[in-house]
Amino acid sequence: MEEALQSLALEVGEARTADSVLERVVHGLAALEDVALARVWLIGPGDICETCHMRSECPERARCLHLAASAGTPLASQEDWSRLNGHFGRIPLGVRKVGEIGGSGTPILVSDNLAESHWIARPEWARGEHIISFAGQPLAFRGETLGVLAIFSRAEITASTFKWLRIFADHAAVAIINARAFEEISRLRNALEQERDYLREEVREALAFGEIIGPSPALRKVLEQVALVAPTDATVLILGESGTGKELIASALHERSLRRNRPLVRVNCGAIPPELFESEFFGHARGSFTGALRDREGRFQLADGGTLFLDEVGEIPLPLQPKLLRVLQDGQFERIGDEKTRKVNVRVVAATNRELAQQVEAGAFRRDLYYRLNVFPMRVPALRERKEDIGPLADHFVRLTCGRLNRGPVELTGDDLDSLMNYDWPGNVRELQNVIERAIILGAQGRLCLDFNPTGGRLGTTTVSTGVATDADSAGSPPIMTADQLERMERDNIVAALEHARWKVSGAASAAELLGMNSSTLASKMRALGIKRSRP
Repeated sequence: MEEALQSLALEVGEARTADSVLERVVHGLAALEDVALARVWLIGPGDICETCHMRSECPERARCLHLAASAGTPLASQEDWSRLNGHFGRIPLGVRKVGEIGGSGTPILVSDNLAESHWIARPEWARGEHIISFAGQPLAFRGETLGVLAIFSRAEITASTFKWLRIFADHAAVAIINARAFEEISRLRNALEQERDYLREEVREALAFGEIIGPSPALRKVLEQVALVAPTDATVLILGESGTGKELIASALHERSLRRNRPLVRVNCGAIPPELFESEFFGHARGSFTGALRDREGRFQLADGGTLFLDEVGEIPLPLQPKLLRVLQDGQFERIGDEKTRKVNVRVVAATNRELAQQVEAGAFRRDLYYRLNVFPMRVPALRERKEDIGPLADHFVRLTCGRLNRGPVELTGDDLDSLMNYDWPGNVRELQNVIERAIILGAQGRLCLDFNPTGGRLGTTTVSTGVATDADSAGSPPIMTADQLERMERDNIVAALEHARWKVSGAASAAELLGMNSSTLASKMRALGIKRSRP
């Protein structure tokens, strides 16, 4: 058995997770000759005291031994010896033989006649399974007892084997500590990677909108509200149409808060499939569902100590809203597949383009959650309500786009500004940015070619051009083009967008997004116009 224990110690030392260490320990020991049952208990908090079978014997309710791994081969009984929630799933420290080992750190050996020993809790079980000896060793590391390793044998356990089991228990304890360290490093690495991804997403959103720009009284009022509420931990609900810059207001709230040195984690609630909401918000334990290959931290845990921005909060499914309300009220939640209650300290900023009060009346949004979110409501005005900001925003987007596209200086003329001011901007600031970017791509000789509706019919029919004027332009009428001219212009425009997007047709930063059309529509137009990427 000594050689087998040495070989098993090497195998256990290669494991990189605590669960795999424990499984290798018990299965490896259970496979040894004459070993009937091998078990490992680890010290943990008193978590099921009210239902524990041994609560009457427990001297304290703070800590106890948790059965963490079990393996064996029964002979007479139909018991499942791999179960972890049986009668001995929890053992108080200092109680019975396993508890005595865990409480005192002293090993116990009953070399023979176990059924007659005062240490055995079920003598009839030992007789029925022909178990005659028991050996238990503390799992100790640097003076701290982690738990207990125990074997039940159908043959006598000698003093020599008991000594080797002590050495093996020390190796197992080191393997458990190392595995826990590996898991913590992996958890921190995963958390940093996810936080990095979220921060990159946030930076992209911020760069897309630039800075909060504009002298209008409506915008100044919003920024005054930001200055008032940002230093507090109050929940803020940002209201406004799509494209008004609610993300920027959320960023401003975070940057002016006491949490600015902690993460700002953004969740686009409208982009999460309903079945993934709970995992995305609260995380999941490995193996909790198909595809859960590792533990995953949710957005609330990633935002601990910082700010969580719930964009499009009106899209959260009704069944998940009670769990969201709980974490907003007391900061507590459980991951999917994990019974442990976790606590976080998160400041929530929510945003929506919906009228949540109407959703509450319609029964599509919980009233108590609405009131919890609506502590400090702020409404971001639409662009048509702050037209004084159009000029400064357009100037900013011209400079930003020219730098990103490596274009020379482009002039924003008075006619351009008049056209921008006279447009209603249903897509708000986001639409203004897209119109400016498209106008720079279509323009020539340092001028803009403004096109407010690129997909509303054939290209050119709704274009407001500030390029070289024709006689028709000077007379106040749009230029008349032939069908061939329109088709050629449309083809050139699509090719220009494809080249700018490096021939990426769909997705983020694609030609379809640049042109403001569906990717399938763009693909259809490319086929109709015979547009293909030329290969070198």
